[in-house]
Amino acid sequence: MAGITDAEVGEIDLAVVAYRDEGDWNLAELPDRSLDDVETIAKELRRYPGENGALAMISVAEDFVLMVRAQGSLVRVLLSDATAATDWSLARSAVDHIGVHIDDEDDQAPAGDLAIFEDMGMSAQDMGMLLDDYDLYPEEILSDVANNVGFGSKFDELVGLSG
Repeated sequence: MAGITDAEVGEIDLAVVAYRDEGDWNLAELPDRSLDDVETIAKELRRYPGENGALAMISVAEDFVLMVRAQGSLVRVLLSDATAATDWSLARSAVDHIGVHIDDEDDQAPAGDLAIFEDMGMSAQDMGMLLDDYDLYPEEILSDVANNVGFGSKFDELVGLSG
């Protein structure tokens, strides 16, 4: 599979890694070189010393959200809109990792592990309801997730959502 193109990298609105170390949340921007596909993202996440693994929160072209959580060899993935895989190689790598088939006639729906952050305070039901709100921008979705998990103010400050 071909990796993400330079043009697609330019369409990434934000790519943030979050991890807890000694009880404190740490956030940083993910480097472009780590955004080729889910496997490359997971490899990058394993570099961080997270107590519960490290999380990647990615927004692309105000179109979709990709969340990846790496805990050792376990890689959990949630894509806000599986139909994005028909247009975006990064989304395609997510559905390939998850193991679902998507075609042009499918309706917009999330794919992957809705319980990706359940042990951190965000239930699968809450995640599903959040992703079903099509009026929210991807950055707002990620901000809500960050708030539920416990690092909302740091996330908002890093990505410029705080007022």
